[in-house]
Amino acid sequence: MGNSLFDQLKKTGLVDERRAKKVKKEKYKKTRQQRQSDTVDQPRLLAQQARAEKAERARKLNQQRKEEAECKALAAQVKQLVEMNRVTDREGDVVYRFTDANVVKQIHVTTELQQQLSRGRLAIVKLGERYELVPSAVAEKIRERDVNCVVFCSKGQSDSAKEKNDPYADYPVPDDLMW
Repeated sequence: MGNSLFDQLKKTGLVDERRAKKVKKEKYKKTRQQRQSDTVDQPRLLAQQARAEKAERARKLNQQRKEEAECKALAAQVKQLVEMNRVTDREGDVVYRFTDANVVKQIHVTTELQQQLSRGRLAIVKLGERYELVPSAVAEKIRERDVNCVVFCSKGQSDSAKEKNDPYADYPVPDDLMW
């Protein structure tokens, strides 16, 4: 019973001693390499995984920085548009009221500026904590960059925009209505 298959093959003469030692040695080397590769691969895999996680964090951080830079660039463009195109002589005796975030605000303007605001030629833009008057074309450019900056932009009604079957056509709402 103690005879292994190898011993039996050796007795029959199918395998010689030298060849048997060579096969045994190769088998031993193969198992040793496999154990070493398992132990060596483990730290290597951990290091590779750590590098991949670090690269992913760096990519996310770069993306976040890029978005912040784009946001700052848009804010600078909005600020430049407002400062270059704002109405400078706006102080007057007429109080013009508008809403900003469901809060009624007011600014003092001249009668001419009030008419332009009601017809949609001027718009009110919020820059920081101040409200500025800019032409409506500039307000549209600002709205493309930042929707929250444009506080009020009236859509002036033209004659072609009025409906023909409007029951209240005989009762127009005055543009200078003070509330």
